Amino acid sequence: MKKILGCAAVLTASMTINNLHAANWLMLQGTESSSSAPRAKVWGFIQPEFQSTSGTELAAGPWKGQDAAFNMIGPDLDSSDTFQIRRARIGVRGTGFGLDSGVNYFLLVEAGNNGITKLGGGGAVKATDASVTFNYVPHARFRVGLFKTPGSEEGLMAIHVFNYVNFTSMARQQLLERFLAEDGSRKGTDKDATNAPVSAIGAFRDIGVQVFDTFKSGEWEHSYAAMIGNGNGIDWSDNDSNKDYYLYWASERVFGGQKARRQGWKMFAWYNDGTRTLDYVNGIAGKQEFDRKRWGFGTTYLKGKWRAAAEFTWADGMIFNGSDGGAVPGSLNNAGTARASLNMLPEDKADGWYVDLGYKVMPQLELDVRYDTLHRGTDTNKGQRDFETWTLGAQWFFNKKARLIANYEIRSAEAPGWSSSAPPNRILDGMDDRFSVQILAIF
Repeated sequence: MKKILGCAAVLTASMTINNLHAANWLMLQGTESSSSAPRAKVWGFIQPEFQSTSGTELAAGPWKGQDAAFNMIGPDLDSSDTFQIRRARIGVRGTGFGLDSGVNYFLLVEAGNNGITKLGGGGAVKATDASVTFNYVPHARFRVGLFKTPGSEEGLMAIHVFNYVNFTSMARQQLLERFLAEDGSRKGTDKDATNAPVSAIGAFRDIGVQVFDTFKSGEWEHSYAAMIGNGNGIDWSDNDSNKDYYLYWASERVFGGQKARRQGWKMFAWYNDGTRTLDYVNGIAGKQEFDRKRWGFGTTYLKGKWRAAAEFTWADGMIFNGSDGGAVPGSLNNAGTARASLNMLPEDKADGWYVDLGYKVMPQLELDVRYDTLHRGTDTNKGQRDFETWTLGAQWFFNKKARLIANYEIRSAEAPGWSSSAPPNRILDGMDDRFSVQILAIF
């Protein structure tokens, strides 16, 4: 409670300053800024990075002495200390198609090393966005195709203006969806028992149709979005004929500026409701369907040298629950009787929140701090796991299109339903802090 009150006080203090900052991601990503926008504008960015932990091994359980998945660097989980190209994206966007300015398009592909290209046989290059927007109906623009879903600010905002290297625990575990065929209850030594993802990570995206727009009322700008999608991430087709439904609202008091650096104070709320199908649950083979709901609200804010944000999120159903014993998925236990699998809690709950604060000490240098927490599996006392992370960060802006981001994450986790000496807490006590540095270059 003290941490909550303290973080809330910091955010409230920073929000008493006059000018503010926020971005309208619906309009920036779904439309072109003017009728004179080019027919085709090529753009993209690359993110080389280095991440490192101490590589502490598991202290208890059937995989004792082996690598802890939470101390390895994703997506490969082969090393606790690695250089990689996190993202490498190139795209084209424009308007007109040689006809008129009422139609615009957005196409983007990924070639970096991440859950999009590495999970579920994703391939070396994969499309992340492919959409067309029709701007003919007053206050009802229609966007069709593959694009970011209207939801959490962490997911909806453009990744090339994200202020940290890694997402919060809540976003990474419960919003950045992994698509599994089973709940992880089937154990064994063959590869099927690892319950590996059957497709690429969701990437905060879906294929479907969205109606959205923005309208002004005095000094306020209000935005809405309603979407229906496959509920199957960036995969090209629906895997079970069920659909996901998305609702979003944002109200922003605008003071000046434009695009991603616009002056404004934004408040937003969102809701996502869908159904997922699993082929094996609680030791029983056979297709079963489960509800998956996510919702939240928050605010983003900046005045001059100050920047702040906060968001609260809840999850109901299809709760990602890590790997057996905290081991790297696919690893054989010490007895050679089972492989570590990924796990899902089909009918459990989770909640989390974060507070984020940044200050520019000089035009080229911003210092950042973020606190985030996740309570996972809250329906069962023995199954609950709590995660806390303090992220200390610095951003050095070489210019408007290139910057360096350095983060140090102070991470901790516990199983509150178990004694401190029980295996779950002995395992989680081994969670290392994590250092990361990343270069972002936009072209």
